[in-house]
Amino acid sequence: MIQHPNTPLSIKTITTFAILFIAMPTFAHVQVNELENLSKADAAWIYLILGFRHILPLGFDHILFVLGLFLLSPKLKPILTQSIAFTIAHSVTLGLAMYKVVTPPTRIIEVLIALSIIYVATENIISPKLKPSRIGIVFLFGLVHGLGFASALSEMGLPKNAYLTSLITFNIGVELGQVTVILTAWLLLAKWFAHKPYYRSRVVIPLSCIIIAIAACWTVQRIFF
Repeated sequence: MIQHPNTPLSIKTITTFAILFIAMPTFAHVQVNELENLSKADAAWIYLILGFRHILPLGFDHILFVLGLFLLSPKLKPILTQSIAFTIAHSVTLGLAMYKVVTPPTRIIEVLIALSIIYVATENIISPKLKPSRIGIVFLFGLVHGLGFASALSEMGLPKNAYLTSLITFNIGVELGQVTVILTAWLLLAKWFAHKPYYRSRVVIPLSCIIIAIAACWTVQRIFF
């Protein structure tokens, strides 16, 4: 669709949002040529929303990974630090992949993402407290998840006139989605139960077991199907 230059930006943006969110299936992404007709500011806003939506509500595997990180130490400062390390890492690999510096093997990356979820949930069960090495592990897994983000983002593409801007705002949207998951989990669980003596035995371990079971199913599906 060719838009007249004098068309109000708000109309362009609303039209593009409608195409994106109506045409986009629950777990799929589409290419939208209309993005090329938007200003950098409008494209940035749209990719910010897309980054957020890639976590909430579309990124169930990434939600489970973040919840796995949250469960071991429900205090906000440690988990937000891990979230920032994760974002820095996935921003690096996402950028490298989108600029064609690396070409991630999608099938292998999806398996590794599922295994990363199993790892953090298993560590929650084995380790009674947060270890200093956790931040390094989260960073490494962030590199893997970034390649997964790149696979999804490549399906839709980035507008040439706002390539870097859209890439950056997509990452910011992802981080905002992660922070929303963390704050929601904190308000629903940690605020009321983290100080209870039964928190680990009745909350952390059971939920970690559920996360492991789901991620194990994904691993099998992604390897064999």
